[in-house]
Amino acid sequence: MRKLLKASIGLLALAAASSATAQDVVDPIGSLLDQIDEETAETQGTAPAAPPPATPGPAPSAPPPAAATVPLPQSTFPYASVPPSAPVYGPPAYSPPPSYASRRPQLSAPVNIDDYDKTPEAPLNSVEQNYENRLRASFASAQGLQGPMDGGWTLAGRDGRALYALLLVDKNQASLEGAWRDTRRPGVADASGFFSDIQRIGGQINATFYPRPGGGAAVLSLTAAANGQWSGELDEGGRRIPVTLKRD
Repeated sequence: MRKLLKASIGLLALAAASSATAQDVVDPIGSLLDQIDEETAETQGTAPAAPPPATPGPAPSAPPPAAATVPLPQSTFPYASVPPSAPVYGPPAYSPPPSYASRRPQLSAPVNIDDYDKTPEAPLNSVEQNYENRLRASFASAQGLQGPMDGGWTLAGRDGRALYALLLVDKNQASLEGAWRDTRRPGVADASGFFSDIQRIGGQINATFYPRPGGGAAVLSLTAAANGQWSGELDEGGRRIPVTLKRD
């Protein structure tokens, strides 16, 4: 019994010593790391970085000044009275340029459409004249490809009085194209028209047209002459008229 009591007391003393030793134990890894940090700082000669200072907040701003009040005029806005002495605006009078007026030709009579050699326009300047020369050259080049009957002609009687004005198109083919106008009935709407048929075979021209609406056909037969003219006969409803055809 006495031995058992001694053994129990010994166990209690051993347990108390073990708890005291456990309280005095220090972490060896943490101590080693702290020692390395201290040695590194001493070698580089720098102290551990201090935490940054706190940033101060924005200073309170002063309130904006109040806007100044501008007094309105006594008159009703936006209409205001106009002083009686204020000038009244008026558009300036138009006057044509003198250069344009001086270029206008002085005509003593109206210019008709048949007056090919007259014009109501002003004389051409250098640019316009060059343009017209090019047009005339192009027309002459195209006209050189046409046949000998191309152009304007006058059909007259034996006494020389004009009966019909003819305008023919000759494309160097046997078949021609053309139009006629009765010069004995000026200003009449049905006094002109187109040929129904017109052909040139060698030195012979045969044409058919209708000079009056609802009337009979007129037949024209011509033969080439030595002087460049044509002579023959015109049959108008059974009335045969000796005629000659000459270029205008």
